[in-house]
Amino acid sequence: MVEILILYYSRYGATAEMADLIARGVESVPGATAKVRTVPEVAPGGAAAPPIPASGPPYATLDDLKHCDGLALGSPTHFGNMAAPLKHFIDSTSNLWFSGALSGKPAGVFTSTSSMHGGQEATLITMLLPLLHHGMILVGIPSSETALAETSSGGTPYGPSRHTGKERSVSPEERQLCRAFGARLAKVALALKQGRVT
Repeated sequence: MVEILILYYSRYGATAEMADLIARGVESVPGATAKVRTVPEVAPGGAAAPPIPASGPPYATLDDLKHCDGLALGSPTHFGNMAAPLKHFIDSTSNLWFSGALSGKPAGVFTSTSSMHGGQEATLITMLLPLLHHGMILVGIPSSETALAETSSGGTPYGPSRHTGKERSVSPEERQLCRAFGARLAKVALALKQGRVT
């Protein structure tokens, strides 16, 4: 069995909906399970929100990261980068970096934007940088996924993306790419755990 941590921040629910779709993709793979976690808002001065969310997934801990077999990291786009609450959490992972706890684990990223050209690819690429520093193995979406060529909204080789527009629902292509990404991440984690990939 492998456990894929789906760790995200979502203010209005668009990124959370993507996280759920990715979790379904993970769990479509025999031997894989998804663990969905979020992060709290960050108040001015760095103070975090209360430790227990009122509803939805629990807040992530460093142990969730340490013990996962793979990671999907998600955030809405904020000026071509991940949102501050997720960055705040990632910046707290120095001890995992020192110990190499994430090195060799597969990881990928996903994002949503409210505008069509709102910086999806820039956000995905900048989100990959801390994963590289942790020594993680990056997983994207290959061109063999036909929805990449068919989408007219979100979807990139760097990871799933979504254009929310004016409360747009997830398009069929965005939905397919989220699930395909989750399944691919799970398959890579299983292959790594079984020693078929080094």
